[in-house]
Amino acid sequence: MTKHVRRRKAIAAVTAAGAVLALGLSFTSAAGAAPTDASAASAVPGNLKLIKTKTSLLGKHYWYQQTFKGLPVLNGYYAKHVDKSGKVVQVSDGRDAVPANLDVSAKVPSATATKSANAAVANRAARSRSTGGKGVVPTPTATQGAAQLVVVGGPDARLVWNVTSRSNEGVTRSLVDAKDGKLVKSEVLSDHADGRGAVFDPSPVVTLKNEDLLDNNDKNSNELFLAQKNVILRNLDGSGYLRGPYVNIKEAKGGVAYNKNNSFVFQRANDKFEQVMAYYQVNQTQEYIHSLGFTEVNNESQDFSINTFEGDNSFYDPSIDMITMGEGGVDDAEDAEVIWHEYGHAIQDDIVPGYGESAEAGAMGEGFGDYWAVTMSVPVSKNYDLPCVMDWDAVSYTPGPKHCLRRTDTGKTTDDMVGQVHADGEIWSHALWDIHKALGRNKANKVILQGTFFYAPDTSFADAARVTVQSARLLYGKAAAEQVTAAFKARKIL
Repeated sequence: MTKHVRRRKAIAAVTAAGAVLALGLSFTSAAGAAPTDASAASAVPGNLKLIKTKTSLLGKHYWYQQTFKGLPVLNGYYAKHVDKSGKVVQVSDGRDAVPANLDVSAKVPSATATKSANAAVANRAARSRSTGGKGVVPTPTATQGAAQLVVVGGPDARLVWNVTSRSNEGVTRSLVDAKDGKLVKSEVLSDHADGRGAVFDPSPVVTLKNEDLLDNNDKNSNELFLAQKNVILRNLDGSGYLRGPYVNIKEAKGGVAYNKNNSFVFQRANDKFEQVMAYYQVNQTQEYIHSLGFTEVNNESQDFSINTFEGDNSFYDPSIDMITMGEGGVDDAEDAEVIWHEYGHAIQDDIVPGYGESAEAGAMGEGFGDYWAVTMSVPVSKNYDLPCVMDWDAVSYTPGPKHCLRRTDTGKTTDDMVGQVHADGEIWSHALWDIHKALGRNKANKVILQGTFFYAPDTSFADAARVTVQSARLLYGKAAAEQVTAAFKARKIL
């Protein structure tokens, strides 16, 4: 057997003297012993490929992909976190054991594996189709790019084709055995949310404080026109397209918006209105993140696909780094909180490669997305029921009199966990919202974003809470850490 740490997970907090104190975490190596000094911990094992280096307020974070005979090991990761002096403060080892004699030659062609995976996704989508709730589109299509040959480690180590497909469920990853063509596993990867120039900021319901507004099949109306406002679209690249350092409207129903004078004023019945919404709101988000001191939190031109999904769902696809906004019911991109929620998933995926492997990590992803939507709404919502998430989008599928997809103040604790990521996410979002109220918006978001740099892809509520507390302590001291701890204890996370 190749010597590897078997998932999941070994974490070390190291000082030069070998004392475990930087983040208050413990380390277990492959041999079950703690490293004796920082140099031992800083040595990177073999069969790793550096895939990302991130800079946070407290130092640098190096992320590696585990490989075997040149192929990526699915979900096999290794991370080294160093402070500003270069001292290693934490190591996260999520490598999987792989037999040294595993054959990595595929007998099943990639096209065959892709066809098999898409058929399985289509069948499941058809079975789950419902006449109630939000509309769905049951037919999947393969995403861009060929299936990828990867190794699955662990007790059932094997060579598989990693195939991504799209359906009403969002983006699905299917693993097809590269030897016999059998479907090994199929799971939904994307994170859903039920979805300005001129824009809504954040939405008509909030701006007009009117819960009785209706979508009316995307028609213009005098009432909804009053909710629009004219804004400056900063950081455009001058190409005439809605494209800049933080946003790229890559594709859209009816074609991407273009104006040689960079004028993008549309009313909401025009499909290009939603393209302006996505550009404006994400650019605002990144300018805010930069104002907090972070320069490497999804600091890229995020691709968007607008109104290209007929169902009333939006999702982030980590396999192609794309956010797709649906057009069922209220066009999702008409509600800024849907955009911010989805961007929250892109933030986490950028900071922590492969984020969301465990059920609790998935729930935290949904909870963080909801929280991010709410905190971004604070400056423009005039305190109108801030904890209510996606007020405008929700008018299409909630009976009222109040329209919320979810809330960040439900009072849920871990006693209320039901194993569904959106429902359980309300536990995490409530904790983050309490931190927001205790520390104030900017301090809270510095602490929350900084803590994310120390997450493992398969983190738990408790592990993530602990590194968030320690981030508060390192950034703002003991009193702040105690307030953050209290927020997590109230949800029974700590």
